[in-house]
Amino acid sequence: MHGITEEIGYLKDLGVTGVWINPLLENNQPKYSYHGYAITDFYKIDPRFGSNEDYINMVEEFHNQGMKVIMDMVFNHCGSNHWWMQDMPMESWVHQFPEFTRSNFRAETVMDPYASDFDKERMLTGWFDRNMPDLNQHNPVLAKYLIQNSIWWIEYAGLDGIRMDTYPYSYQDFLAEWMQRIILEYPNFRVVGETWLQKESQTGWWQDGSPVSGDYRSYLQYVTDFPIYFALKDAFMESEGWTTGLARLYYVLSQDFVYGDPFDNVIFADNHDLTRFYTSIGEDLNKFKMAVAFLLTTRGIPVLYYGTEILMTGNKEKGDGYIREEFPVGSWQSAVGGQQSAVSSQQEEAQQFESALLNWRKDSEVIHSGKLKQFVPQDGIYVYFRYTDSGAVMVVINKNTESKDLDLARFREVLKDYLTGKDVVTKGVYEFKEMLRVPAQTALILELK
Repeated sequence: MHGITEEIGYLKDLGVTGVWINPLLENNQPKYSYHGYAITDFYKIDPRFGSNEDYINMVEEFHNQGMKVIMDMVFNHCGSNHWWMQDMPMESWVHQFPEFTRSNFRAETVMDPYASDFDKERMLTGWFDRNMPDLNQHNPVLAKYLIQNSIWWIEYAGLDGIRMDTYPYSYQDFLAEWMQRIILEYPNFRVVGETWLQKESQTGWWQDGSPVSGDYRSYLQYVTDFPIYFALKDAFMESEGWTTGLARLYYVLSQDFVYGDPFDNVIFADNHDLTRFYTSIGEDLNKFKMAVAFLLTTRGIPVLYYGTEILMTGNKEKGDGYIREEFPVGSWQSAVGGQQSAVSSQQEEAQQFESALLNWRKDSEVIHSGKLKQFVPQDGIYVYFRYTDSGAVMVVINKNTESKDLDLARFREVLKDYLTGKDVVTKGVYEFKEMLRVPAQTALILELK
């Protein structure tokens, strides 16, 4: 934690407004403890990272810089070496089987109207791994323990938010009870649930106010938008077609009616469980910049994985270690902070591009609270607007390998009130006449004037 605290200045210069750190609680396991998700003491920071006091100091330092801290919590399972596994308080403390039984990882069974009891039960009670016993939140004492533990950490450390791991793997009635308790204590506190699901409707089911969740009320405001992740990964690698390429982004957003509030969705290009984005797009800088432009201007709350800004690579198929490598020493001292950079020219270009957008959007009301209007992608160009009553931003993504002249007549319903657009990255000004020249493989982000 000392290393993170020492480099808060880098994160602030980059444009970051909050940090989510993978679990830092004790993982005193004989093996497989590097990832942090096999907790052996829910009240203690792992000594390899520091102490509880160090964690509090880190949170305070971020707060002093005007940044927020989100704690990664795990309620679905614990580490097999947790102290209570040696003498469990009750037999029903964890889900037990005559022999090791793994979850089927089919979270869709929770909301599947046709799911078999067998499949749903295996999903909810099977262990994540041999080293991760599955906790039984239907045990009222354990449920109370977990709820009180999360409230304690909020109060003790002054947390700004919680990211709850493997959200659909715990019992849905328990999760609703937990959320109600959090809201009762801290009405403005924010929780994001990791909802790793394939489809928009399955993701939306978990968000409070969703029209597709029937009688179930989750009280959960923020969900992880994996459908956006899948679409973003394919949008810049596929050929353009009726449903492929940039159309993937259009179609995913056209399903937003399944959410309680899609603007509260957490969106991302990669994370600690996924192949790094720069690897996914064939290490193409132009595709990277177009994708980052979309991520930082569309609806939702963007989360950027560490190292994305310097084009770190890593393939999930080779193992988690390849996508969770340490941040290269020296990259902190970057051009972002006006110091000598240890990164390559391409990495520096990516870093500066991402930083420019992050710092711009900090003060952009239209990006934070504006509505979204999108136009069906045509000829390899995708256009959408973020707008309020007092301003608008136009985003034009040209995926083609050559420059294109864009006929602006199609967009008059928005452009009729504006004469020019200022590029938020280059500061160049574009006049809105009949046509707009869009450079090849570029995303124009124009503040309309």
